[in-house]
Amino acid sequence: MRTFFDPRQHDHAPAMELHNGAYVPYAEHRGRMENVLAALSDVEAPRDYGMEPIRRVHRDNYLAFLQTAHPRWVEAGRNGDAHGYAWPVVGRRPLKLNRIDADLGQFSFDASSPIAAGTWSSAYWAAQSALAATEAVLGGDRAAFALCRPPGHHCGSDYLGGYCFINNVAVAAEAAITAGRKRIAILDVDYHHGNGTQDIFYDRGDVMFVSVHADPATDYPFFWGHADERGEGAGEGATLNLPLPRGTDLANYTAALETGLAAIRAFGADMLCVSFGADTFAGDPISQFALQTADYTPIARSIAALGLPTVIVMEGGYAVDALGANVAAFLAGFA
Repeated sequence: MRTFFDPRQHDHAPAMELHNGAYVPYAEHRGRMENVLAALSDVEAPRDYGMEPIRRVHRDNYLAFLQTAHPRWVEAGRNGDAHGYAWPVVGRRPLKLNRIDADLGQFSFDASSPIAAGTWSSAYWAAQSALAATEAVLGGDRAAFALCRPPGHHCGSDYLGGYCFINNVAVAAEAAITAGRKRIAILDVDYHHGNGTQDIFYDRGDVMFVSVHADPATDYPFFWGHADERGEGAGEGATLNLPLPRGTDLANYTAALETGLAAIRAFGADMLCVSFGADTFAGDPISQFALQTADYTPIARSIAALGLPTVIVMEGGYAVDALGANVAAFLAGFA
């Protein structure tokens, strides 16, 4: 399987994040990708597809903010990474504000995603990796893998969060639609619900979003991913959330996955995009499922049995020492 990664995806290097009430070392660090790269072979650098495919997913004012946030932080006399501390509550009217602290709140939904000097470069090239994998699949490959860092499924069209800045899987799906595919299914198998992806396609009938994830009643991102969220307007019925309790093992995970795969079959998708997160692993430090490395291959085989051209996009996974083996086991299911 062709794999795409650009070394500039290492540029994003925040020092600390706010987690469970304390500042701790940033979990989504370059060591994650180094471990995966050591487990894979024949990794290719993507070409530059430019900004237009990203603009089809994200709003221009948000993209302008991402590109300028850290320089503005420095110009304001701040040191280190740009962290927000004020967020508008639901229902507040939109305002055009100039202070960097206001924009950090306006364009984010949590405090886990500081913006560093290299954040834009990494996010941009992660999206290019997703586009390269999409091009490979549109060109006839059965499946291709975008080793994206930063991940993307938590960010919406105009907000960041959950370590995510550009929604890579949404960029891939939209690129496939632009190229002529009629019905795209996105399957999210990260531990955490892909709230940004859901938001982007919630009122769309041509993109189905299916997510198997930890119950948001107990786990991040809390405010999305509940079973009664089914889409709206033209997208009503095209969102399927399958939340699971902490401690879920392979048997119970597979049962939920099969429900999601049946829905994708019924939808009649002509292409599949998979948001793959290995934070469902039993040893993951910020997650609570019980999957083992060997479990990822049969999970992937079940997905591959759909018989759809498939773009696989990397999302989470923070048990760094096991991450390469877990990714390799998942990709083996598509061999």
